[in-house]
Amino acid sequence: MADACCGTDSPTTAHTTVARDETATGAPAAVWQVRELQAAALTGVLLLASLFLSGVRASGLELAALAVGAATFVPGTLRALLRGRLGVGLLMTIAAVGAVALGEFGEAATLAFLFSIAEGLEGYAVARTQHGLRALLDLVPPTATVLRDRAETEIAPAGLRVGDALLVRPGEKIATDGVVASGRSALDTSVVTGESVPVEVGPGSEVFAGTVNGAGVLEISVTATAEDNSLARLVHIVHEAQERKGSSQRLAERFARPLVPGVLVLATLVAALGSLFGDPGVWIERALVVLVAAAPCAFALSVPVAVVAAIGAASKAGVLIKGGAAVEALGRVKVVAIDKTGTLTRNEPAVIEVTTAPGVDRGRVLAVAAALEARSEHPLASAVLAAVDTTAVTAASDVEAVPGNGLCGTVNGREARLGKPGFIDSGVLAGEATRLQDAGATVVLVEHDSELLGAIAVRDEVRPEAAEAVAMLKRQGVAVVMLTGDNSRTAAAIAAAAGVTDVRAELLPQDKARIVTELKARGPVAMVGDGINDAPALATAEAGVAMGAMGSDVAIEAADIALMGEDLRRLPDAIAHTRAARLIFTQNLLMSGAILAALVPLAATGVLGLAAVVATHELAEVLVIGNGIRAGRKSRLPHHAPLRTTHRAAAIARVSSRVPADVPAHVPVRVPAPDTGGKALLPLSVGVATRSAAGGCSADSCGCAACRAGRM
Repeated sequence: MADACCGTDSPTTAHTTVARDETATGAPAAVWQVRELQAAALTGVLLLASLFLSGVRASGLELAALAVGAATFVPGTLRALLRGRLGVGLLMTIAAVGAVALGEFGEAATLAFLFSIAEGLEGYAVARTQHGLRALLDLVPPTATVLRDRAETEIAPAGLRVGDALLVRPGEKIATDGVVASGRSALDTSVVTGESVPVEVGPGSEVFAGTVNGAGVLEISVTATAEDNSLARLVHIVHEAQERKGSSQRLAERFARPLVPGVLVLATLVAALGSLFGDPGVWIERALVVLVAAAPCAFALSVPVAVVAAIGAASKAGVLIKGGAAVEALGRVKVVAIDKTGTLTRNEPAVIEVTTAPGVDRGRVLAVAAALEARSEHPLASAVLAAVDTTAVTAASDVEAVPGNGLCGTVNGREARLGKPGFIDSGVLAGEATRLQDAGATVVLVEHDSELLGAIAVRDEVRPEAAEAVAMLKRQGVAVVMLTGDNSRTAAAIAAAAGVTDVRAELLPQDKARIVTELKARGPVAMVGDGINDAPALATAEAGVAMGAMGSDVAIEAADIALMGEDLRRLPDAIAHTRAARLIFTQNLLMSGAILAALVPLAATGVLGLAAVVATHELAEVLVIGNGIRAGRKSRLPHHAPLRTTHRAAAIARVSSRVPADVPAHVPVRVPAPDTGGKALLPLSVGVATRSAAGGCSADSCGCAACRAGRM
């Protein structure tokens, strides 16, 4: 496993190396496919069988079990020793040799069994992390359309050159980074910035690989090749950070580093000096007892027992922790950097306020807006439709999208428009529009028959438990910093609602990773995020925490911990739980270390014989296991009273109930894209489906509003 963490790929080839390695070897699809765990299972079977036998047969099975279990770590330990690295693996090897020398074959095999399980679980987590990088590469479309010699040509993204004219049609992904040369559209940039609200782009706007084009046609001047675009850099950052993590030493290994050479030197001195001044046979035997006394039976169990107990308890409470290194890292955290969209917020834009012009009814504003948005592919359309109070929506006719501005159409025989301030004159609502924008909302104005009706404010609302979670973190002495790709005004409003005072806004993924590195000066950092754009920061932090229910696959794989539910209060719970677990396995290490420190000199001076040393080791193992089991207590992972409302379910029900019978069944809607963790929204291309008498459609793949409401 250690060998897997020593890559030296350059920035320009890291992403292709990862893809090549995965193609060649593949990541384990399930825990039972991990070689170390398969060996541990066989070791356990052999040990169990030896209990029913006696004499030579039992010893033979115990030695066979030892050979199988030791094969998972002894070769790697010897390779590391040749490179000058001392760690727990060497201690375990010495323990096995000492136990065999004493004739305690079963004890040696048991230690090999436990250690192979620990190595297997850690190896599985690392393999799955590298496997998750493939999702980044899959964001690039298989082909790109370029204009060469005034003709459209489809080529592979790898063939793009700086300066090429890239043509991107509605709904297509952008193959590489560039600058818009002509055209206007709204881009779904959630892959890069993590923000759910599309960004309007026009000539001169910078665009990034993997982002999704909206309704307009764009001509883009390529500024980076496929090997050096934003996605390739993301892969390299994650890969590089994972390499740094893989080479770091765990707590037990830091203890082992001075212990191993010290014991070997001491045993040699006992044998050599004793032989010079006494009976060589007696002193060589005492040297052997010293090696057995220093065999780290309890020491090797100190961390794994506590870690397994802590991880098991956490998983039952909806917190997935990837191994002992993650337990240690999260337990040391002093600073939490947290993403905004989908982490502090719901990632579900909703109407927060409707401001009307004098003499205009609120219902009329929403009715006209809903009529225009009924067939829109814009994410804000669902928010507007969900807020409509009437029981029916009559879709507007002749609806046209004005890229970068809004919609226009005909409602009840009269012209209607919906769009941002500037496209529609704010008039008497200018002050209200500014106030709502200062509150972090996206504002759209509604106009009917040249009359300004009102303004609708849409915002991705803060999770109901966010403020409580932030307060819990502060009580634990943890500083909280919010990182977001959103604008400063929106970020400040969301941060104030969540109780966060340190805000960093308008960030790209590499900016988040850089800030996480800077925050390390204040102590160990945990990064909490849910999107692909958060992966570099998650991998850079000492502890990466992914919001599992809404998170992308890449975020979950790059993280060390995943909160499988959507309750953010599980974050401070997890920190408290891992702090307790870290304290317990530190106690185990100190206790087992103290026992070793006492046994070795007593064995060297002949005060304790072979039998006494073995008995003490067995007692130490019982104490370590008993103390380690306490890490499985769930007292720090309580059940919280539910705060989350049924906002999404209620909105879906309202949309479904208001779809009129005359809305065509083939109206396109937006669905979560499978390769972006549900954050990027793509138009679903559907065929014509006939509406049944019950109001549904006969096509399983239909994207009409009624069927969408039933599936979401």
